[in-house]
Formats: sequence, structure tokens, C-alpha cells
Amino acid sequence: MVNVSSIENQIKSLELPIERDHFLRTMIRELAGTLQDVVGIEQAAGFLNVVGYRTGQQVNQRYQNALQLSNLSREQVTAVLVDWKRRIQGDFYVIEETDEKIVLGNRKCPFAEQVEGREAMCVMTSNIFGAIAADNLGYARVELQDTIAKGAQECKIVIYLKPGEASDEFAAQEYFKA
Repeated sequence: MVNVSSIENQIKSLELPIERDHFLRTMIRELAGTLQDVVGIEQAAGFLNVVGYRTGQQVNQRYQNALQLSNLSREQVTAVLVDWKRRIQGDFYVIEETDEKIVLGNRKCPFAEQVEGREAMCVMTSNIFGAIAADNLGYARVELQDTIAKGAQECKIVIYLKPGEASDEFAAQEYFKA
């Protein structure tokens, strides 16, 4: 006869790297990978665009509510982007900030190793940054110039705040105030 309590205790005492955060990152990685494999990276990015933009609107609303503001300044937008990434265990920092653009670097992806080879996951960052910047400043064009997902040591993200000629070198997504 098997002692169920003994088996449950044995299983509970196992040292396994299983916890909610890693599980959720793995789920997003597999979802992005499945989308990339089934419909291609452009279509996968399209699906993740919608998720990222909606998430960006929610994140923006939370910061606006917490700050008791209906609109954030450029400086506040920059601080919010860096703070939000810090809260989800990224390591973003300001490289440059002007009236024309915000340039951010990142030493650590919130998705950790799960982002490697899953470029479509970066679209969520682009959309969240774009949604927050555009909703507060009227316009944003986000270029993912370097990403850890593509094998770079660090990410470099440029958020243009005024419409202008698009760079031929980097793919960019434009965002407008809703």
C-alpha cells in the first residue's frame, strides 16, 4: 500500500527551479515562439503589438493615477519607462533625453534568458513604450536598435517624439495619442 502523504511530502521537498515568474516567462516565450513558427515573425509581432499596446495603456493609467496627473511630461515619461522596467526586473537606463527623442539602454531583459531567439517578445516593449509616450506626448516612433533577443549584450531603444523621416537602418513602429 502506497502512503500518499509520504509521496506528497517527498515531492514537496524537491529542489526544483519552478516558480510563478519563470513559468509565466516560459509561457510567453513559447507563445511568441509558436506564433513565430506558425505565422512568421511579422505576423507574430502583429499579435504581440495588440497585447503590448493594451498593456502600455494600462501601465500608463496606473502611473497617471498614482501621480494624480492626467498627462505626464517628457521627463516623467522617461522616468516612468525606466521605473516600470525596474519593477519587472529589467535594468534600463537613460542614454540621452531631448525634446526630439529619448534613448534608453538596457543591461538585463525582464524575460531573462527566455527572450533569446524570440525577437517578437521585444515588440511588447516597443508597444508599451510607444503607448505611454504617445498617450502623454502626442506621438512616438520606437526603434529597437539593439536587442538582447537578437544576441546583443545590451538593448538600445530610441523613442522619437516628433514625426520625421524614418530611418532606413532600423524598423520602427509609430504611435499616436488615442
